[in-house]
Amino acid sequence: MEALRPVPRTLLRDRAYESIRDAIVAGEIEPGAVVRDTELAEQLGLSRAPVREAFSRLVDEGLLESKPQSYTRVTPVVADEVRDAAAVVGAMHELATRVAVPRLRAADVAGMRAANERFAGAVRTGDVDAALRADDELHDVLVRVCGNRAAAATVARYMPLIRRLERRRFGEGGTCRSAGLHERLIEACADGDVDGAVRVTAEIWRTLADLADETDRTDEEAR
Repeated sequence: MEALRPVPRTLLRDRAYESIRDAIVAGEIEPGAVVRDTELAEQLGLSRAPVREAFSRLVDEGLLESKPQSYTRVTPVVADEVRDAAAVVGAMHELATRVAVPRLRAADVAGMRAANERFAGAVRTGDVDAALRADDELHDVLVRVCGNRAAAATVARYMPLIRRLERRRFGEGGTCRSAGLHERLIEACADGDVDGAVRVTAEIWRTLADLADETDRTDEEAR
């Protein structure tokens, strides 16, 4: 039997980052919770080093906040930050849509339709995890076909902030983005209507800014 090659350090760091990020976005680690590298390293079966590296990245991305020699904790969901993130992510999706639509193949459009069917079914049954996965799959078709790595990296960087708010609102009885908007986007893509697809994309991402505004008002009333 051949000896296994060591897992590269970068992969351990990415594994730690993805696991902690996903737990924060899902609410498994709640806002305000203090996180400790020793505890999470043990849970993940890793050394402390990749977990500390993941902490640093999550602080940069706004999911953790740290006071040296004191604490590292999960940040609260802040509506202003979600609005800012939605504006940036929306702009990247508009760019991706404009570039991708002329390049789409029938199989790409079919993939978008299938993702939207999964999205609609998940919303009906209240399965937030499946709904958000399907939403990502649908929009990722355009990002992938666009081929702009900078746009893809920017979307990946800011989407967790947005997902935290969507999950919170879904849990409070709200709904995910409309499958109807997705249908309009898909039809514009199928027709090769670049401007129409960009307009619908902009409308989809405006709904997230509206969601942040609604959350802001709800939080103010609660205070």
